[in-house]
Amino acid sequence: MDITFDTDDLRRLCNDDKVAKRTIGAVGARKLRLRLDDLAAASTLEPMRHLPGRCHELKGDLAGKLGLDLDGGRRLVIRPNHIPVPTKGDGGLDWSRVTAVAVTAIGDYHD
Repeated sequence: MDITFDTDDLRRLCNDDKVAKRTIGAVGARKLRLRLDDLAAASTLEPMRHLPGRCHELKGDLAGKLGLDLDGGRRLVIRPNHIPVPTKGDGGLDWSRVTAVAVTAIGDYHD
């Protein structure tokens, strides 16, 4: 899967282990690397449903985005990077056709 980043800071955080460890701690950095590696290895978003990290669609202000568990309440937040976003007949996200995502945030959106 193609992975892009909404900001240069997110790109640096996701691609530099030292920055990740300093910013989100050793456990968070390790889980971030695992989630990104899983995304990169997947041809579509569909397999992410069945891998560790509990990839799930978000609601409310974050509707249209997905969250993956890191550590504690911290999440990796991504969005499908397609125009238009692939949907099913009922209007829901078609995970099997999402082949590109953008990282939009890393943090605890529950605060």
